[in-house]
Amino acid sequence: MDIVVKGRKTEVPERFRKHVAEKLKLEKIQKLDGKVISLDVEVSKEPNPRQADRSDRVEITLHSRGPVIRAEASAGDPYAALDLASDKLEARLRKQHDKRYTRRGNGRLSAAEVGDVVPGAAQLNGHGELVADETAGAVPPTTMMGSIEVQGEGPLVVREKTHRAAAMGLDQALYEMELVGHDFYLFVDAETKQPSVVYRRHAYDYGVIHLENDPLAENSGGAGGALGG
Repeated sequence: MDIVVKGRKTEVPERFRKHVAEKLKLEKIQKLDGKVISLDVEVSKEPNPRQADRSDRVEITLHSRGPVIRAEASAGDPYAALDLASDKLEARLRKQHDKRYTRRGNGRLSAAEVGDVVPGAAQLNGHGELVADETAGAVPPTTMMGSIEVQGEGPLVVREKTHRAAAMGLDQALYEMELVGHDFYLFVDAETKQPSVVYRRHAYDYGVIHLENDPLAENSGGAGGALGG
């Protein structure tokens, strides 16, 4: 397995390259995922002095014959960022490993036990016979999830948040999205004053959507724009 260390708009010292090889223990990684082909470690630097506490960013990408696993972190120096990113990578590898281990049959439930752990599953007795649902025909309770009325237990889960934010340009919005490690970022465009969202498309390509009010569509019930394309 190869480890490729590269810098994006920054030089990577030889000392840090050696530290990467010591930190990312290949034996442990291959034990958790025997199909690993290579590891890419990318280091980038934010020159903005206001972001000094997270100016160094490290992104680790693990390529294997299975799904690509990525972990990234920002800190005040590249060594601390590498420590955080490697911990995230190991946690995700363990999660994948445990999932594969469970699928092979360990911890498999009997048919009678499924109803105890899977909400809404049919109840079976020890002989595999269907148990009548005593609650059938009952009117499910109605509750409020945020501003939406929900009947029964969902599965709708609503979480409302309101953020105060200064208007910013597209470059700053992209930077903020990279910092938080999300695939999208909501912001108010400083130029148009419109609510907008920037989102990750493919590789280092990004898209941006601006939202403006259309008086003719207010009563049409139309949905907002979808990310994609």
